[in-house]
Amino acid sequence: MDKIIIFDTTLRDGEQAPGASLNPTEKLEIAYALAEMGIDVIEAGFPVSSPGDLESVKQIAKGIKGPVICALSRAIKLDIDAAAEGVKPAKRPRIHVFLATSKIHMQYKLKKAEDEIMRLATESVRYARKLCPDVEFSPEDATRSDNEFLYRIIEAVIKEGATTVNIPDTVGYTQPEEYGILIRGIRENVPNIDKAIISTHCHNDLGMAVANSLEAIRNGARQVECTINGIGERAGNASMEEIVMNIKTRKDIFKGIQTNIDTRHIYKVSRLVSKLTGFVIAPNKAIVGGNAFRHESGIHQDGVLKERSTYEIIKPEDVGFMGTGIVLGKHSGRHALAERLKELGFILNAKQLEKVATRFKDLADKKKNIFDDDLVSIVEDEIKAIKPVWSLEDFQITSGTKIRPMASVNLRYRNKLYSASSSGDGPVDACFKAIDKITGTRAELQDYRIEAVTKGKDALGEVSLKLKAKGKVVTARGSSTDIIESSVRAYINALNKIESL
Repeated sequence: MDKIIIFDTTLRDGEQAPGASLNPTEKLEIAYALAEMGIDVIEAGFPVSSPGDLESVKQIAKGIKGPVICALSRAIKLDIDAAAEGVKPAKRPRIHVFLATSKIHMQYKLKKAEDEIMRLATESVRYARKLCPDVEFSPEDATRSDNEFLYRIIEAVIKEGATTVNIPDTVGYTQPEEYGILIRGIRENVPNIDKAIISTHCHNDLGMAVANSLEAIRNGARQVECTINGIGERAGNASMEEIVMNIKTRKDIFKGIQTNIDTRHIYKVSRLVSKLTGFVIAPNKAIVGGNAFRHESGIHQDGVLKERSTYEIIKPEDVGFMGTGIVLGKHSGRHALAERLKELGFILNAKQLEKVATRFKDLADKKKNIFDDDLVSIVEDEIKAIKPVWSLEDFQITSGTKIRPMASVNLRYRNKLYSASSSGDGPVDACFKAIDKITGTRAELQDYRIEAVTKGKDALGEVSLKLKAKGKVVTARGSSTDIIESSVRAYINALNKIESL
């Protein structure tokens, strides 16, 4: 079997998506999930970009076992030194050097001729190779580069020790047939190409990132760079789950090709990334969207009931898709709760289970039936949250069609209770303003979203918001059957995040 190396760049290119902001703890959490799923290479960050990113890459390199840990670098010694420092603790480190090779980039961005680009590329790879045994080189904007120059620069960097050559479709410009021809051309025209792995890195500006990546595989590429849920710059990157499930599902086309991915982790990791970045997954998103395995049409429903393969080419359980079957109620004991959480992939210690059990009982008093998605939301809200600075004691609101909304909020800080009241444009706004009075924070709400975790009038509601304060922008979530409470919890979680950064 021919193995496709899955190179995940969620923590680097994915985080560059406007609005995606992850702290080091969240990045490490995602890295653990990626490793557990079987990702081969994790691009942990761009160390030279900030001290925080360097430290985050170091933490991942120290803590994650199994995958190659990679750091991005421009073709500059300062960048390469930072990348080498970042991945040094890893058992399997990699430095990823990139340099633009298209005429438009060389003329307008770099203001350098081909000979100078060739010199920088070879010198940077040579230097990186002295610091790390595994070096990847990317000719940025490769799909708009002159093919003959591209062949020469790839041959040159392989001679200097590059073990992987990545062919980026940086602006999502190319079409599948063109990209396949380019990959085949590299295999046929670079004399030493057998000494390196050909990789793809496709962007989705024209909606072709996955199609281009798959066509590259058919033409000899053996590494694919992608992200969870396809997040990334502009319209995003190639979606990891779509690439992997194409390979797994269409064995007639991808004969003798496989990946190391345990696809049963896909849905859970997709949800984790969505929650931590604040990017909601579209219901019709392939593989992981909420409607991916739902059938509304009577004809479809009838067919699925008779034989699932009539309208389902992927089994929901193959990607870890959780149904909304009723699992627990108010009379369920702690042991049953712990066992169900274990089945969902959460192994909690006694203290964590105590926190989740308290929230579970509160929720069970408010709604008759507790679903798997409810439990996942509770765990992620309680256990995955950072250590609180402020915690919610209680709140009260007065609101109506002909009165101005008022809110009174009580928060706890170091076992001391603080209270404030405020009016607002609505009950949520009033609560936020009361919290600002207590904390003394001047915060700007940049995004606010509400989503039902499960169906029904008593569904658990989840609020995702983006908050800017003290020069920092963070995303946070909160959940409850009460949307006002969900909003308050999310807002407090955001303020606690800001305090921790």
